[in-house]
Amino acid sequence: TTAQRPHLSVRVSMIESLNEEIEKKLSSLSSPFWRLNGLSEEDVNSIMARTVCAKSAFELWGHGRTHIELRTSLLKYPTENMSPFLQKDSTYKINVYTFNKTLEFEDRIKKIDAMEYLSFEGRVNLRNPKHIFCLLEDYGTDPNDIPDEPLYIYFGRWIADGQRELIRSHSVKNRHFIGNTSMDAGLSFIMANHARVKAYDLVYDPFVGTGSLLVACSHFGAYVCGTDIDYNTIHGIGKASRKNQKWRGPDENIRANLRQYGSEKLYVDVLVSDASKPIWRDGVLFDAIITDPPYGIRESTRRTGSQKDSVNSVKPSEDYHVPVSMAYHLSDIFTDLLNFSAHHLVIGGRLVYWLPIYRPEYCEEMVPLNACLRLVSNCEQTLSSHTSRRLITMEKIKEPEETDALAHLSDPHFSPYQGHNAFREKYFSGISKRTLTGKEETNKMATNGGE
Repeated sequence: TTAQRPHLSVRVSMIESLNEEIEKKLSSLSSPFWRLNGLSEEDVNSIMARTVCAKSAFELWGHGRTHIELRTSLLKYPTENMSPFLQKDSTYKINVYTFNKTLEFEDRIKKIDAMEYLSFEGRVNLRNPKHIFCLLEDYGTDPNDIPDEPLYIYFGRWIADGQRELIRSHSVKNRHFIGNTSMDAGLSFIMANHARVKAYDLVYDPFVGTGSLLVACSHFGAYVCGTDIDYNTIHGIGKASRKNQKWRGPDENIRANLRQYGSEKLYVDVLVSDASKPIWRDGVLFDAIITDPPYGIRESTRRTGSQKDSVNSVKPSEDYHVPVSMAYHLSDIFTDLLNFSAHHLVIGGRLVYWLPIYRPEYCEEMVPLNACLRLVSNCEQTLSSHTSRRLITMEKIKEPEETDALAHLSDPHFSPYQGHNAFREKYFSGISKRTLTGKEETNKMATNGGE
């Protein structure tokens, strides 16, 4: 299987989430070519039908460090496994794929001709062959140090392609309704796969924004819904986020996004609601909860309150409720999110969310835990030299009990990590430090030039 290298831990975890046996069988992660041992063709097809990380999958017939080793390996491959695809009445073609190097057409033909030792009895058909075979050459991952000969070579029968086309077809650049923080299409599909979203699931996003995650989940046949505190975003009104467009149009909304991709029938609804307030009935409701909470950088972390909650407010002469906007600390966001998931996910349902991290201070104890949720994976996506975000996947393993509340009070593992609340300040502090360093370097160069 060929896979893309960016966000490696995220992609590895997503591939593993699509098949329970993958974790035991995945090897050679440092290479762009991954070998999955012992999987059936049915397993491979089910993975490739969903993944946006893997490009193609093949049945491996032979491999080696050189073409001589490849030939030896291929000649040892069981004839009974090859023969069904080499019959006289079949058609075939051979492709040559290279990683980190581009070969001329003539060189590709030479490599194909050199494989005449394989007993292909069928006819070549380049347009519509019954069977496709591929020669895969790995030239390493350093574009500045490309070897003359491949580091490793593989040959096999093509089984299926991945779904990388979804990244292009669902790109936010072409989406009808977008916002400042609309989730990248590729990452949205990765999150949906981490959550194992499938047809007829009910998926919820408590910080829905412009609905990018709902779009990805609906592609796999799930019914989708969400909430957000931002009235203007939910209703698609106000200033547009798209370049050269001043105001949003009357039909720019989340429903229109799902309509754009033919999945409007799976759209349940979205509500203007505060994620810190209970609005749902008790009991399990959702098969998956997938979200990207605000970090306080491009979108503020706010919740609703009343004037009674404000320490600077004057006490009114009579009781009344006036909604006001108040700070919603990151530690509280994650605690509320995990508690909500523990109460409203089905057993086996998954919570998938992004956790912003200040890298110099990161340790695993910063990841929020809950007695009802098992941590499945924790993958990093680097944002800058000093910040990243962790894709956290958790699975509900039991229903909440009264004793869990006492456990949270006594066990430090379940205590909210207050350091998340300073993420915004640390984020901008890192930017300021880089800016100052740049200015100091400029001044130094100017001084040296004056000398």
